[in-house]
Amino acid sequence: MISTNICAKRKKSRVPRNLRELREWSRSYEGKKLIRFTTTSLISTVISESLILITYGFKFIPGEVQATLFSNVAAMLPAYHLNRRWAWGKRGRSKFRGEVLPYVGMSSLGMTFSLVGATYAHHLVHAHHWAHVVNTAIVGGTNIAAFAIFWVLKMLLFNRIFHPGQRPVRAKHSVRAQRERERVSRES
Repeated sequence: MISTNICAKRKKSRVPRNLRELREWSRSYEGKKLIRFTTTSLISTVISESLILITYGFKFIPGEVQATLFSNVAAMLPAYHLNRRWAWGKRGRSKFRGEVLPYVGMSSLGMTFSLVGATYAHHLVHAHHWAHVVNTAIVGGTNIAAFAIFWVLKMLLFNRIFHPGQRPVRAKHSVRAQRERERVSRES
């Protein structure tokens, strides 16, 4: 009996193995939150990357580092509001120390890493005499690579900061699935 309970606990935290389990997980509280966080991250990445490609590609901002900094700062505001309202489900006035400061700190860390990549891109661009289109792709690629690395870190950290110890109420489909499993086990 004890080993069954241990297996049941492990089963709850495992990765979905097939499409049906993935669909069921995506309807759970954690699944919905992760999907929303991923979507807001993708939206902010598209904003940042578009601004880099426009500002550096069309030479509005000629420097690789300056274009990267401008684009990431400009994308930070809509990213914060999307995450706060949609992924975290927060409403009302933002708490400076509890929400804004950690978000800006983590975003600044990501931007710093991105600026290190932009500095490397600056070195590559000026060491080689490639076409400006190639240079633009290098600058944009380093930005995407930097934020891909920090995405997982931000996801894990923000969930711990903004939702410490919160346990959501189970969704209806989870209760139905549990009842169905109980019914099947009684019939067996």
